Amino acid sequence: TYKLHHSLQTYQYVQQMKEKHLKFNKGKLTIWEIIEKLNTLVDDSDPDVDFPQIYHAIQTAEELRKEWPDLDWMHLVGLIHDIGKLLSLPEYGEDPQYAVVGDTFPVGCQFCSKIVCSEYLKLNPDCDDPKYNTIYGVYKPNCGLENVEMTWGHDEYLYQVCVHNNCTIPKEGLNMIRFHSFYPWHREGEYYHLMSKEDHETLAWVQRFNRADLYSKTDKLPDIEALKPYYQQLIDKYFPNPTIEF
Repeated sequence: TYKLHHSLQTYQYVQQMKEKHLKFNKGKLTIWEIIEKLNTLVDDSDPDVDFPQIYHAIQTAEELRKEWPDLDWMHLVGLIHDIGKLLSLPEYGEDPQYAVVGDTFPVGCQFCSKIVCSEYLKLNPDCDDPKYNTIYGVYKPNCGLENVEMTWGHDEYLYQVCVHNNCTIPKEGLNMIRFHSFYPWHREGEYYHLMSKEDHETLAWVQRFNRADLYSKTDKLPDIEALKPYYQQLIDKYFPNPTIEF
């Protein structure tokens, strides 16, 4: 997956995927319908999860609920953070996994050595393009991560779906969704030269989220039906419509 991901995810490819997927014309589903559809998906990039996706969603949400009991929007972020992976399902485009899952990083500027499986990045045509292969590339210093194009995947897609559907999760939560797979940044400390002042606060929130995302993967599976009512009232609170366009 990573060899394909690193060689094919160019700056132009990201623009093509945005054009393809940000029309929000695939249909309407409830959050639970999406989560249940994802139970058939096995994420090749995540060796820690070998049970249905709904359990990881609830485990992450419950870990955040335990650590941040007063921030209910964080619990909802935990529940939904991976539902953008529906792009891999046959009825919604069956995109290959290199276009949906895996670590994310900026395109349009020089790749860094801390990216997982970085040896494959030399296969990416942008490495040889002087427009894209300098430290800033197409960006300005400290331009802010919201202005940086990331490799395409479920993170950016779900962020855009939430915005399109007028989701009222605070910006901190939406950024957790958008950047939770950006490991070269939030774990390895790279790309600070592109950060705005506000991004330092974003970084702290994303790191809080990722502790729960990574360390909630246990064999003790939650009672989904018992927990559903709590999470349904959060969905009702933060999504103005019962079904979302995606």
